[in-house]
Amino acid sequence: MASTIPDPRPGVHGAHETPPPSGRAGRVEVHGIDHIPERERHGRARELFAVWAAANVNYLSLVVGGALILMGLSLWQALAVIVVGNLFWVPVGLLAVSGPASGTPSEVIMRAMYGVRGNRVNIAVTGWAICICYIALNLAAAALAAFSLVEKAGIAPDTGVKIAVVVVIATLTLAISVYGHATIVKLYLPITVALTAAFAVVAFSVLGHADFGYEPAEPLTGGALWTALAGGITLIASGPLSYTNSADFSRYLPGTTSPKAIVGWTALGGFLPSVAVTSLGAFAATAVDMTDPQTALETILPRWFTPVFLLALVLGTISINAMTAYSSGLALQAVGVRVRRSLSVIVDGVLGVALTLYALLVSDFLDTVSNVLQLTVVLLGPSMAVYATDILLRRGRYDGPALTDETRGSPFWFTAGVNRAGALALTAGAAAAALCVNTLYTGPLARALGGVDLALPVGVVVASAGYAILARRSRDGLGAVARG
Repeated sequence: MASTIPDPRPGVHGAHETPPPSGRAGRVEVHGIDHIPERERHGRARELFAVWAAANVNYLSLVVGGALILMGLSLWQALAVIVVGNLFWVPVGLLAVSGPASGTPSEVIMRAMYGVRGNRVNIAVTGWAICICYIALNLAAAALAAFSLVEKAGIAPDTGVKIAVVVVIATLTLAISVYGHATIVKLYLPITVALTAAFAVVAFSVLGHADFGYEPAEPLTGGALWTALAGGITLIASGPLSYTNSADFSRYLPGTTSPKAIVGWTALGGFLPSVAVTSLGAFAATAVDMTDPQTALETILPRWFTPVFLLALVLGTISINAMTAYSSGLALQAVGVRVRRSLSVIVDGVLGVALTLYALLVSDFLDTVSNVLQLTVVLLGPSMAVYATDILLRRGRYDGPALTDETRGSPFWFTAGVNRAGALALTAGAAAAALCVNTLYTGPLARALGGVDLALPVGVVVASAGYAILARRSRDGLGAVARG
């Protein structure tokens, strides 16, 4: 079935017109995974820059940058790894093109790749479950910074205080997510400016202490060096790879919006701040011990700035978590749970809070989740590859109303609700990546290569090539791929 981008109609809302009330900041977004009609589209592609920038000026990037130095890399090797790993923001930008083309979120668009039923399984694993894990991890990171802030204010962070802090942070996060897309677009520009100002002070302090010629005491060579380089790139790339949902934040743009502009603003919004902040973490690791980043950074920051720094860490984490919670709500709907988007966000938020409190107060749950998330590249790399390949095969054309049809008559029903081309390609890519991974376990191919982890490139290539071949040759794939 060949699908096309809807032509703009007289009287519709374009980039310069006022969006309908439900699409304005401060109003609860009424749309969920349903199709956004062209008359309700608004905005410009450049608005995507601030959305992605606000989510990537964060504490986690500092930690990851420091981790590269702790892995044994020199400063300049670490900086090269940071740039290469962050190039994966380009496919995130490509995926965002499908939002305005269809007027639907990524969680619905992927029905074209996996079928109506097959996509429910795909979203349950690569979408909803991973989002919940990230919500818990990010909420815990924000809470730890807030605990330190509370303690500096002279309040003992006992169990009751910790619960209150987590609940307050979660409430702020979920409020942004519930109000939805228009509020995110409106808020994230000033948030980006505030976070950039805060991290500029951090940069001034860090660069004043950094060793620009840093080399480890025992420089890595041979297989050990390649192992560290491959592992570092995978670590950096895992950030953008987790955003297979970028169409969620572009789907309100008019269907006539330039695809190149969408790719460019999305990719730059993720790439530039990620490279800058992660590099800052690497520079810091040449001067202080980044095994405890928050405490270490406080030793080189001006005393007056420490509370501001802690607030910036909390704000940055709220920004990224609000986007994650927003998409998790859409994912829950796409899995088949028939609830309003606002309610699905709250359900996922409550679950994330419960997991966070259990982790912080009872067990080492977050350590377990963190280790498991190291393996997400095995799934997310092939998932992004299939998605990007589908966009290229269709030349960016999707039929939004048809994608929302979940009946047996849907052009995306395929065979028994499953597109075998996508299912087989994703399975093959994940299996190939699993053979090459070297994180919690060492796959046979990684072992044969002396520990070099090639899970990311192998998974991406196998999944992309497999989908391109199967989609064009199989009866299922031809039902979805637009030719011409």
